[in-house]
Amino acid sequence: MRAFSLSLLALCLSACQSSSIDTSDYDSEAGSTQVSAQVASEENDKMFNADGSFQSARLLDSSKSNYVYDQASNRNINHYVRGVSHQLMENLKYVNADTAIGVSSFVFLDGNYTDASLLGNQIAESFIHEMHKFGIPVIDFKLTDFFRVTEKGDFILSRDYMELAPSLPIKYVLTGTLVKHGAGHLVNARIVGLESKAVVATAQGFIPDYITEDLRPHGQRDGVSIQ
Repeated sequence: MRAFSLSLLALCLSACQSSSIDTSDYDSEAGSTQVSAQVASEENDKMFNADGSFQSARLLDSSKSNYVYDQASNRNINHYVRGVSHQLMENLKYVNADTAIGVSSFVFLDGNYTDASLLGNQIAESFIHEMHKFGIPVIDFKLTDFFRVTEKGDFILSRDYMELAPSLPIKYVLTGTLVKHGAGHLVNARIVGLESKAVVATAQGFIPDYITEDLRPHGQRDGVSIQ
């Protein structure tokens, strides 16, 4: 009986040691998993700017502990114009909540300044939005004094200067040029006094081609007319 008791005690001790080893291994693995999850969280946080926009299209796969690249991105032209707008506001002089501005189309520096592209027009539209957000009064000089009601729609905007007001309280104008450079476009923006022609703010930026290539002329898809 004594021999049986000793054998049973030895068996229990052996089981306890095995249990201790398994628990230790489990704790170590759990700790590793927690660290991996923390690293993944910290890296994913780096994807976002302070305003919540994407800083990078890079995602961390915590299960494989390496980077995988997501081709999708929420950035568009507005994102880059926003950065240029902040530059303008940093060195802006004389323009305030009491001085109205107008925004013109951006044209190519090596062009004749009388032909704006879809890109140049969209940049101007984006600047109208950004300046308004900063509290600067923006005058839309393309607005007519009447509605044009047709079978195709009701319109109040026009590019016919004969239909627009000949005089508006615009004191400054936000304008600029574009230059094709490498894999994108350089943007040169400035705010100029309409009468004095004095430059009161400047800024520069860069818009990558993969952003501008998403612009499509109306009635086209992938360069093919769908009308």
